[in-house]
Amino acid sequence: MRRFPAEFADLLTPGGQALLTGRHPRAGALADPRTRFLALDGLIDPRPAKAIAALLDRALLQHLREMAQPIPPETIWEQTQNYAEVLPKTMRQRTAHLDNARSAAFRAASEIGLIAMLRSDSYRAFAAALAGRSLRKKYGLQAIAYGSGDYAGPHTDHHPEEPAARHGYLDMHLSFATNAVRDQFLVYAKTGHFTEMVEVTQTPGLVTAYRLPFWHYTTPLRAKPKQEKKARRWVLLGTFLFSE
Repeated sequence: MRRFPAEFADLLTPGGQALLTGRHPRAGALADPRTRFLALDGLIDPRPAKAIAALLDRALLQHLREMAQPIPPETIWEQTQNYAEVLPKTMRQRTAHLDNARSAAFRAASEIGLIAMLRSDSYRAFAAALAGRSLRKKYGLQAIAYGSGDYAGPHTDHHPEEPAARHGYLDMHLSFATNAVRDQFLVYAKTGHFTEMVEVTQTPGLVTAYRLPFWHYTTPLRAKPKQEKKARRWVLLGTFLFSE
């Protein structure tokens, strides 16, 4: 695979096309505020999906920046009460926002057709079909690469200071892992406890969708033996605000 199709719909299976047109059983599932997370396989054609991680490795990886936010030591040593610890969002990954046309990551993503596909009408319509409600036309794009040991700690993705997002919004992730990955899990809270867990690397083109905010975290990516340098999970992320 040398480039992405111009329309996201061209990557979809019949099941994915059914979701796009509202005929899939999970279409509109996130319209219910009690449903915060979906992990759906069988929507993206596995044949091109298996080649996407390699394409992103070749074209985009060198343009991502490292993001490492470790646990601050003061969360322990400046604590003054028993069991009063507060954990900020921690993570280690490589990433690039794909909204700045002057950035090297944007140019590289454009050359392989990624920007055009993620800005296609069918991509936004697919997200709206999951959300079960209308979305604003403008949305954010980001590429994330998890290498061996990379993770995202417990967080909510809540933005109470931003009027358009404070009452909730939608994130849609498309996951593509290299063959060197052993596993990685998404853990999320249900009824106030971290009881739910989904493996996110074994299905090429797994679609995960989040009705944010809610508590979740991503476990450290584990590589197969002696394949740490080749192990990578790519996430193509779209962030959508609700239009009403």
